Amino acid sequence: MTQLEKYIDHTLLKPTATIADIKKLCHEAKEHRFKAVCVQGCHLELAKEELGGGSTLLATVLGFPLGGMSTKAKIGEAKDYIEKGADELDMVLNIGWLKSGLDSLVQEEIRQIKQITGDKILKVILETCFLTDDEKKKASHLAVEAGADFIKTSTGFGSGGATFEDVRLIKSVVGDNALIKASGGIKDRPTAVKYIEMGVSRIGTSSGPQLIKTS
Repeated sequence: MTQLEKYIDHTLLKPTATIADIKKLCHEAKEHRFKAVCVQGCHLELAKEELGGGSTLLATVLGFPLGGMSTKAKIGEAKDYIEKGADELDMVLNIGWLKSGLDSLVQEEIRQIKQITGDKILKVILETCFLTDDEKKKASHLAVEAGADFIKTSTGFGSGGATFEDVRLIKSVVGDNALIKASGGIKDRPTAVKYIEMGVSRIGTSSGPQLIKTS
């Protein structure tokens, strides 16, 4: 049986998330030994304290959820989050630049963020629901060339989340040069297991406890 807890980024990114909600998220992550928790940047210090130095990694989002802020702003975020103890950064690429054919700007922005993260994990969010298949391929290629550790499908805030077709497409581009995180709309165990069987290394979900309790 697949040990789902090793793949789950237990996630809470709702703007209404309270301090109590974040504490509950971290408690669940420790209880179930999830791979990571993923929270908004303002909750990093609280989450780090609640996790208490255990095995669960601390992730946050960068340029979230639209990806359209300046590179300088994203760099500032990245530096701040690393200082606050983030182990992983999930960064939204600049979708408008990608669609405008500004490939060098997209790639350079990712490269600069990766320079800051160093040995910390950088996941680049494509937001696949807004992209054509050709754009998904190009974005995946640019992210890998810029040094991204993961390609992530979605923010969970767009018009759609992860799909098997998108994961298959991304995998065909990145091969073994980057890992894949499927995120957005994954709410049951069979779906999560199928993604893992397809080669996904992380599952981003707010339904972690339900996924590991269902058969």
